[in-house]
Amino acid sequence: MNTAPDLSRARPTTSRGRIDKQQAVLAAAFTVFARTGYAQARVDDIAAEARVAKATVYNHFGDKETLLRESVRALSDNALAANLAAVEQLENVGDDLAATLRAVGSQLAACYCADDSQTLRRLVCAEALQFPDLLDIVDAVSKRVTRALADRLARLTLSGTLDIDDPDMAAAQFAALLTGPADARSRLGTGPLPDRELRTIADAAVTTFLAAYGR
Repeated sequence: MNTAPDLSRARPTTSRGRIDKQQAVLAAAFTVFARTGYAQARVDDIAAEARVAKATVYNHFGDKETLLRESVRALSDNALAANLAAVEQLENVGDDLAATLRAVGSQLAACYCADDSQTLRRLVCAEALQFPDLLDIVDAVSKRVTRALADRLARLTLSGTLDIDDPDMAAAQFAALLTGPADARSRLGTGPLPDRELRTIADAAVTTFLAAYGR
């Protein structure tokens, strides 16, 4: 009888465990960086938060600077996925464009005001002088979401649903109609907003947007 271990099954388990540890370390690093700032953060504290050995942190990420960038990138990727999921609703608007836009706007505003998103912006602003490339990581998310939104608006224009000459500008304006009031009502993006407030912001944004671009 062949008693050799089944490596095809062992490898995925090992890989899964490695990924889980990486994610735990990244989440812990973000928590510690946001709580104490980069300069005061200690790898020992990150390891304790992640419940892993200090050597595990170094094995996965090498140094504290890399860990900062990768934790910001991980949170940015999560934010990107959530925002793109909201924009994707415009693929099928049905018979009620305003209702679909309100749903998209409410979800985008919720993404912008989510605790992790607010914490991410505060952390990046605090460390941007020493690590200006962090701004590029976060800015890339905004640009990709705006491009995706512009693409959907362009398609709605081609179908005759909207009347837009510059979809990129229209997408940026719709985003501004959401984030501007959200900042104003949440102490420059530092405080939570109830769902009712988010819906109010989205309703006003859609009303203004359709007054400019609706058929």
